[in-house]
Amino acid sequence: MATHTDRRQFMRGLGAAAAGLYCWRAQRSWAAPLGLRLPSAPVAVARCDEYGPSLRSTLATLFDQIGGVSRLVKGKTVAIKLNLTGEARDSVRGLPKGDTYWVHPAVVGCTVSLLSAAGARRVRLVESSLAPSGSLQDFMHMAGWNANDFSGAGAGVEFEDTNYAGPGGQYVRLNVPGGGLLFRAYDVNHSYHDCDVYVSLAKLKEHATAGVTLSMKNSFGIPPVTIYGADAGIDEPARVAGGSRSMLHNGNRQPSKSALPENDPASPRDPGYRVPRVTVDLALARPIQLAIIDGISTAAGGEGPWVRGCRPVHAGLLIAGTNPVTTDAVATALMGFDPMADRGAAPFEGCDSTLKLAEEAGIGTRDLKQIEVIGVPISKAKLDFRAA
Repeated sequence: MATHTDRRQFMRGLGAAAAGLYCWRAQRSWAAPLGLRLPSAPVAVARCDEYGPSLRSTLATLFDQIGGVSRLVKGKTVAIKLNLTGEARDSVRGLPKGDTYWVHPAVVGCTVSLLSAAGARRVRLVESSLAPSGSLQDFMHMAGWNANDFSGAGAGVEFEDTNYAGPGGQYVRLNVPGGGLLFRAYDVNHSYHDCDVYVSLAKLKEHATAGVTLSMKNSFGIPPVTIYGADAGIDEPARVAGGSRSMLHNGNRQPSKSALPENDPASPRDPGYRVPRVTVDLALARPIQLAIIDGISTAAGGEGPWVRGCRPVHAGLLIAGTNPVTTDAVATALMGFDPMADRGAAPFEGCDSTLKLAEEAGIGTRDLKQIEVIGVPISKAKLDFRAA
């Protein structure tokens, strides 16, 4: 098992725009000190009605509005975490997954192209898929995607199924500064440590357990099911990925013994308690330096077809920012919700607010009054997801 210190994880590759995002992460206390201003960063919002020729230029404009991406990615290795949740052959009402609950392949291709054009030395697409072969390209093929479309979008494009250790055969331990809300550390695929810049390419969706799933919740797919899944090995990671991350949801078992157990086995087993805390742990352990949210054609009522009531919705939006809390706060507002809401209020009726926990951890502010929104104002772009 390779281990690495917190400082090395966080300081590698951070540009000036990202350097202040997690200024309290080394503190033992999870609440940001009273009287100190939480980190904020501009969030760009654009209307984009379809995945057509205007997509690339619209995304490029968003990047320019948040200060440009060359300063983040030039000469760097960039990992792009995709949101390809569930089985390859699932669908919502028979529609293509990219038009509902997966990030659309056109957004993936444009992101790769733009980051490569901005000088990225290597772009690695990462996701923890359920392909038995351990190949992300195979999983894409099973879903009807062509991985070559992404390979041809930029130079040095790589793929990694992060449910597995990767070519080196060793998982890497990412420590959570401050000791973690649920785990002190997570054992993960090397790509999440090796990259200089981590990009969360998410979908604008509701979530049955966490209320919403945006750039931070996308990182919930970082922990491999070979260690943190229902079918994970007892002593060592399983050889083949299988099962859901149920232990992270309900605490029905511990990870493989090769990884650290959770901090407090007596803590609540409630998924509405656990999922937001795992999400914040991961946002601290593997900071998101660029958050991109595909809200053009998406899903309301849940994160995928396994949730009753999950249905297609057209929001016609693209969102980008360099702070995941500010970006997710704006995205939450664009869905018709109050990002300042606490447990018991929509969209967090049955869970703790990931936004509030992340704010308390010092990652960023969820207060819209403290966030500069560039492009289309929230008031003119907002869609009521519950009514859609």
